[in-house]
Amino acid sequence: MKNALEIKPDISYKSVGKFEDTRFEKIHNEIFKNSVEASKIVAQEIAQLIKSKQEKNKPCVLGLATGSSPVKVYEELVRMHKEEGLSFSNVVTFNLDEYYPMTKENNQSYHYFMHQHLFNHIDIKPENVNIPDGTVAIEDLNQYCVDYEMNIRNSGGLDFQLLGIGRTGHVGFNEPGSHINSGTRIITLDHITRVDASSDFNGIDNVPKRAITMGVSTILRSKRIVLMAWGQNKAEIIKRTIQGEISSEVPATFLQNHANATFVLDQSAASELTRFKTPWLVGECIWTQELKSKAIVWLCQETNQSILKLTDRDYNNNGMSDLLAQEGSAYDLNINMFNVLQHTITGWPGGKPNTDDSNRPERANPAKKRIILFSPHPDDDVISMGGTFSKLIKQGHDVHVVYQTSGNIAVTDDEALKFAEVCNDFIGKTDCNIDFPAVIDFINNKTENQIDSLDVRKLKGLIRRRESYAATRYIGLKDEYTHFLDLPFYETGQIKKNPLGSEDIAIVKDIIAKIKPHQVFAAGDLADPHGTHEVCLNAIFAAMKELKPEPYMNDCWLWLYRGAWHEWDIHEIDMAVPLSPDEVLLKRHAILYHQSQKDRVMFQGNDSREFWVRAEDRNKNTAKLYDNLGLAEYEAIEAFKRFDY
Repeated sequence: MKNALEIKPDISYKSVGKFEDTRFEKIHNEIFKNSVEASKIVAQEIAQLIKSKQEKNKPCVLGLATGSSPVKVYEELVRMHKEEGLSFSNVVTFNLDEYYPMTKENNQSYHYFMHQHLFNHIDIKPENVNIPDGTVAIEDLNQYCVDYEMNIRNSGGLDFQLLGIGRTGHVGFNEPGSHINSGTRIITLDHITRVDASSDFNGIDNVPKRAITMGVSTILRSKRIVLMAWGQNKAEIIKRTIQGEISSEVPATFLQNHANATFVLDQSAASELTRFKTPWLVGECIWTQELKSKAIVWLCQETNQSILKLTDRDYNNNGMSDLLAQEGSAYDLNINMFNVLQHTITGWPGGKPNTDDSNRPERANPAKKRIILFSPHPDDDVISMGGTFSKLIKQGHDVHVVYQTSGNIAVTDDEALKFAEVCNDFIGKTDCNIDFPAVIDFINNKTENQIDSLDVRKLKGLIRRRESYAATRYIGLKDEYTHFLDLPFYETGQIKKNPLGSEDIAIVKDIIAKIKPHQVFAAGDLADPHGTHEVCLNAIFAAMKELKPEPYMNDCWLWLYRGAWHEWDIHEIDMAVPLSPDEVLLKRHAILYHQSQKDRVMFQGNDSREFWVRAEDRNKNTAKLYDNLGLAEYEAIEAFKRFDY
């Protein structure tokens, strides 16, 4: 493909199966292990384009996107400018969209976003920056959009358009129903788009209902298009866009008509594509144990049968004849798979003492283990593994829960004001390092974009800390086994956090070195709307890597749990911990001690259910899946995956 990205697919996929066949796919796409690696490649293409235009003494016209997808691209471009001398003096930019109405100074505006992430750090000429103006009077807006469109054309058209994609399939803010011939215009935002943005605006009521956006035809006239998508939340819409029919109901499908478009994805965003989700339907596979497990679980769900009821015909009729020929018979396949799943189930998550552990997910020895349960926010421990947490304590292990961040930005101003007023009435300013009258005054007079004062952040952090103590005491943990790290990367007072730093890693490293654990439980759920889980997990990975030479790390196993957003697929689970009805109720009550996160949740993603409801539904669904596969029936199951660090 002319001018196509020179991107090599991540070779780790070859260990999963044969994925060269893309017969179901209608848009060129490249898959990477993670968004960091992919973003650097995209940034390199942009840099090469800028340099090639400079050599010809021509302007380079870029169409730019906002949101979480392009952030790491902009970070890499800034690095290239500062460290490698990449100049943007010949660059002209046109941004895709802007909320309407929206002032430039508002920290949720795309004008603010672009300057914060890119323009303030490079040598682009201010007059070459074009971002839709969210303050234009409504009666002047039609002409403004015509002029914006003409400015793009008069600049020579877009040499390169960078895109993200929304869950509705929007590119820019071209929502479902947008016409292929649409130009720059004002548009009403889809409800799903506003829900997805609600955490940035502290609630859906604060999200603008309209936006200015480049049109579909504007985007399609670009000489080169790269669309980026990261994470499991984008997997379904990516599949519909790449494999589905062209439809205005999924505006991104119009990109199928473009001669030079590439989708750059991470593994999670690509996970629903047929060649990754069900490669046996595409062609022959290299049948690893992981792929066998995935395929057999899928076959059970497809045929609505338990594992031991699958027949040769079921395998042959569903693209697995080569697997059947390799293994000999459905009976052998079924028995082996049944045993694999059976061996994941244990009521002893810390290992059962004085037993043969050869077919158990955890070691029998030492009988009493030192355990760290890392929790990114002050409630992830009980939401994600409250039942397992309780079992570990009751079974006599030395359990430490470690809260990595304060979680203060997830406390509403109303909740903080309530506590401040109670404290002020009770003690005033005496015997406390928080000035409660000042806190009350600050919250009552807080302006739209104002960052919380230090005292307000302290109070919100204390609210979450005391809720955590209440929950862990209810679970049965003594206070001295509860630790709060307050990692510095989080303490910005804003949704946008600082990058993971050496100080963060050193703090995590110190707590691991102090406890010398046999088990570490950590959040492996990277679907958190603002990436805190990912940063916290990377801090643990980095700390454990540095500590790996220590003798005690030879006996340390790392178990990953999923949080409020997703659960492990059945074939990924290495340890399944059943919960009784009483343990489910105990877990619910522990979650409810986090009262500031009940009812009015600030960052709940695209799921309107309360966290305790999500947790119960997820755990009960996992148990139901095991039951449907022919395993024992349980009330609920918490699932874990062992990770080799």
